[in-house]
Amino acid sequence: MLKVIALSLGALLVLWVGTGLIIEAIFAPRDLRGQMVDLGDRRLRMVCEGPDSGPLVWLEAGAFGFSADFSDLQSALAAEGVRSCAYDRAGLGFSDPGPLPRDSAAIVTDLERLMVAAGVTQPVVLVGHSMGGQHVRLFATRYPERVAGIVLVDAATPEAVEIPLVRRFVTTFGGLSQATATAISLGLAKPLFFLGDRIGLSGPAVREKQAAFVSGRHARNAANEASHWLASAAMARAAGGLDPAWPVAVVTAGAAADETNAWGRARLAPVKASAHGSYAAVPAAGHATLLSHAHNGEVVAAVKRVIASARKPV
Repeated sequence: MLKVIALSLGALLVLWVGTGLIIEAIFAPRDLRGQMVDLGDRRLRMVCEGPDSGPLVWLEAGAFGFSADFSDLQSALAAEGVRSCAYDRAGLGFSDPGPLPRDSAAIVTDLERLMVAAGVTQPVVLVGHSMGGQHVRLFATRYPERVAGIVLVDAATPEAVEIPLVRRFVTTFGGLSQATATAISLGLAKPLFFLGDRIGLSGPAVREKQAAFVSGRHARNAANEASHWLASAAMARAAGGLDPAWPVAVVTAGAAADETNAWGRARLAPVKASAHGSYAAVPAAGHATLLSHAHNGEVVAAVKRVIASARKPV
């Protein structure tokens, strides 16, 4: 009896994974947007949109995110005459893997190399979503000559992990990310292909999100990033604060940040430290959907405010 049950479960598992592989083979994207940029030892994928002249906005995705997350936002910025570039961090999306660990130090080193290889010479407006805000902070302090301003989109700050509740969340998230990566690497998520877009995107980026959602390689590298969240936060704090001369905009999803609690104060701290700081909340948006065409209007407005302020003397 036990043998029959075991064989039945095995057959169901094979059918489950096999069905997922068929779905992936049929619906995975064939033609990728953007270009592969050669760093010498490996390649990173970069997607740019908008006019070739004028200010440049550089987009840094959050945990488990990559360039596809910003597809709708890039289209909205281009419609406003603003050029933007997004990219896939090493091992995420469609970029080649990089050396471990995938902490903030490795990430910002890769980003600077990518900018050099892509011929980016002008200072950029850095936009960081979620955990990407932490990478933006370290990049800005390490390469200040490359920074014109900063926009933090429902973003983590390095100081936030000093709040006990946030620290517990980050620790739990890191552990769950590793378990999730193992399950995805075994192919167990393949039939869930169509659940991959949690943002509410439009166009070809939807298929890219769905393909990454069931990719074991993407999951393993994203989980490695997540497992180093606390160490990366410590790196960013040690590197120092943002230059007060940089314009900084913070946009959050849901209810407005409340200064009466530690979490609200942490989110608003970058605004208060800037000579040109601004804040906006999008009550109808969620953490992920804030990037979608349905809710990214305030993010576009924040980018435009930072661009305008970057041209003013302090």
